[in-house]
Amino acid sequence: MGRGRNIGERQRREASGRRAETLAVLSLRLKFYRILARRYRSPVGEIDIVAARGKTVVFIEAKARQTIEQGLEAITPRQQQRIMRAANAFQQAHPNLKHALMRFDVLLVVPNRLPHHVKDAWRDS
Repeated sequence: MGRGRNIGERQRREASGRRAETLAVLSLRLKFYRILARRYRSPVGEIDIVAARGKTVVFIEAKARQTIEQGLEAITPRQQQRIMRAANAFQQAHPNLKHALMRFDVLLVVPNRLPHHVKDAWRDS
């Protein structure tokens, strides 16, 4: 009985995450970002959205939470490391982006608000 609830909850979280990513993409397009990839997967990690604006390639984590604070807390240092490794894999797979600047952003989707864009949320050390 409990297993069915876990699957249903997982599906709801997945659907919520996809809606957050879609809202994030729309928000980015309105800000003139060019979307290069969605749900980019590599053996070392996943990136929700890869976008470009000018000479900067932006690797974006989209989070749907009840508050902005909860969204920021949900991005752990371990997750940041996985995203940075995936970003390096993305750049290696796209040699034309070798000299682009890299930035890591977060787009938070909370109820009844426009998506909150946190630019340069962390840096690759």
